[in-house]
Amino acid sequence: MSQSSPPSLLVLLGLRLAGFRPVDVVAATAGLPEQEVAELLGGFAAAGLATYRSGRFTGWSLTPAGRAEGERLLAAELDDAGCRGEVERCYRDFLQLNGPLLALCTDWQMTGPETLNDHGDAAYDAAVVARLVELDAAAQPVCARLAGCLGRYGGYGPRLTHALGRVRAGEGDWFTKPMIASYHTVWFELHEDLLATLNLDRATETAR
Repeated sequence: MSQSSPPSLLVLLGLRLAGFRPVDVVAATAGLPEQEVAELLGGFAAAGLATYRSGRFTGWSLTPAGRAEGERLLAAELDDAGCRGEVERCYRDFLQLNGPLLALCTDWQMTGPETLNDHGDAAYDAAVVARLVELDAAAQPVCARLAGCLGRYGGYGPRLTHALGRVRAGEGDWFTKPMIASYHTVWFELHEDLLATLNLDRATETAR
């Protein structure tokens, strides 16, 4: 049975994944009730782990101390669950798919080096979507293995499936559009989640 994560960890991670966002978005990312998340964020602010800013743009963000605390909790959870090795293997398998996924996103947005895709060529778009279907078939087992380790990974596979379904139904925004749970948005969150869990950064990943 996969291990459940405490709300404090989920909120710190959710805030890291969501970035500078209002409480409802953080709650949706963390998968927790909005009121519970609001109370936790208030406590984090008092402890110097998160900050709130209002004005033209309003929302919550992590402080450096909050990011460090989140990484500490993630490392402790991973070791307590005894699945660090499996998560590392999943991460390596994810990286094998990451380059092809980014290339697919570029192909969806562009039809040439300097030519934006106006989505007027149905055959071209269908070919890109077919490649996304193939990539998703390879990604879903990785998501399932992660979910078997830690319960908080359980949402990624279904969210990718949902986004793919919307794309296949002709809703092209669900391929790469930011600010919605598009395929690329969910993929990016999973990538950042793995980096946070394994205490890696982008520079370290590039070196690897």
